[in-house]
Amino acid sequence: MIRKTLIACLCLPALLAACDAPPGTMVRTPLPHSGPPVVRTEPSPTAKQAAENFIAVAADMEPRIEAECRARLHGKRNCDYQVMVDDRTDPAPNALQTMDARGRPIVAFNLALIAEAKNRDELAFVMGHEAAHYILGHLEAKSSDANRGAIIMGMLAAATGANENGIAQAQDFGAAVGARSFSKDYELQADRLGAIIAWNAGYDPERGALFFTRLADPGHSFLGTHPANAERIALVRRTVAQLRAGAAGGSGI
Repeated sequence: MIRKTLIACLCLPALLAACDAPPGTMVRTPLPHSGPPVVRTEPSPTAKQAAENFIAVAADMEPRIEAECRARLHGKRNCDYQVMVDDRTDPAPNALQTMDARGRPIVAFNLALIAEAKNRDELAFVMGHEAAHYILGHLEAKSSDANRGAIIMGMLAAATGANENGIAQAQDFGAAVGARSFSKDYELQADRLGAIIAWNAGYDPERGALFFTRLADPGHSFLGTHPANAERIALVRRTVAQLRAGAAGGSGI
């Protein structure tokens, strides 16, 4: 529920004031299907505005996330989400999806991300994206992918006569490769569902996805865990077009 989140956020303005939020920046937005990039400028929020934005978005998004979770999982898993603030002063913007010891899903934003987000649409899209990983079962899937990779590489190493240390190293490598095997697909799936959740909460996920334009682009690097930023923005744009046409806007899609 949101009450604990609101209490935790009361100190956000002071904490955010300690973060050096960048000034208004010029953003070049790649639009894969609409010709050359569009250049737009949007100022960074003040610490007070950033805190207010996060609190408002958490209040709007949490019930929508929980509704989507219940509609898709039909009581099979805990859908009592908690939105939290990681108050460690890590300079890199970050958000994550995890679970507590009782299996309760948690979406956590660090202060740098809250300060970096230009608007509420960006916060809503990122929040929906992280929540989608749990709803879509990606945490368990990545663990299974890693285990499968470790087993396969360990067996191959043993078959080629590797010693115990060599087998262990092969298993570690296999786990790393396995965990990355479908990670880009998982990210795109979470982008799509996150866009739907943000849309249903009254936000503009297409505008929210412009957050990617300020991140380092991973491109299509081998063993990379995230798709290229332009690919992600294009997917969100297609999803929003479907939502506007009424073709993608319900729970269970």
